[in-house]
Amino acid sequence: MSEKPVNLNRFRKDRARAEKKARADQNAAFHGLTKAEKARAKAEAAREAQAHEQTRRDED
Repeated sequence: MSEKPVNLNRFRKDRARAEKKARADQNAAFHGLTKAEKARAKAEAAREAQAHEQTRRDED
């Protein structure tokens, strides 16, 4: 009986915190993009817009 008593509130909160983090990680993987992916998509969109603007004909 030399074991310390277990704080059930702390155990419950730690378990809830771990579940919340796991759910957040899962949502980030499913819905989110990394910062590098966002930057690459933004650069690609700018490159496409510039290419479109360069090939546009002026209507006079």
